[in-house]
Amino acid sequence: MQAVERVAGKALPLGYSDVDTDQIVPSDALKRIERTGFGQFLFSEWREDPDFVLNRPEHEGAVVLLAGENFGSGSSREHAPWALQDYGFGAIIAPSFADIFKNNCAKIGLLSIELPEETVEKLLEAVRNDPDTVITIELTERTVTGPNVHETFEMDEFTLQRLLNGLDDISLTLTHEDDLQAFEKTRPSHLPKVL
Repeated sequence: MQAVERVAGKALPLGYSDVDTDQIVPSDALKRIERTGFGQFLFSEWREDPDFVLNRPEHEGAVVLLAGENFGSGSSREHAPWALQDYGFGAIIAPSFADIFKNNCAKIGLLSIELPEETVEKLLEAVRNDPDTVITIELTERTVTGPNVHETFEMDEFTLQRLLNGLDDISLTLTHEDDLQAFEKTRPSHLPKVL
């Protein structure tokens, strides 16, 4: 996983509330065996509508997704954050997220930033009025900056350090490699060894 300190760029003003993981990436796309390539399926049913916000050329290259309350609800499907990140998003800003979805985002370095609903509405309005609006998320300062917005957000220290240091689950385990090797040396010879 790549370390993340800052995400800055154009935003996609989705604005929908209660977006579940099946709407983010449908179940028929889950036949892939890799973790990559899911971006092509992102919001695929909604993208059938030519007027859907993701289809609009003025939002091409957006790296921040602006959403409504309860983003990522539904099943615990990891493919939803994978699809968002694979499409090119580095962060999602919403008033609230489903807990499992938020946790899955942190595991791959996709920022899920909770801001008050009125702040998200200000950002949505700014981007709808000017699609070239830049939103900047500074992880070390825990701030989001955009037109008429400079807001701090909360993030627990464990998640913050995980993102800043680019530590996925395997990397986190390997931070204890010396302890693991020491433990293996003390195991009785009749028990299996980890090589």
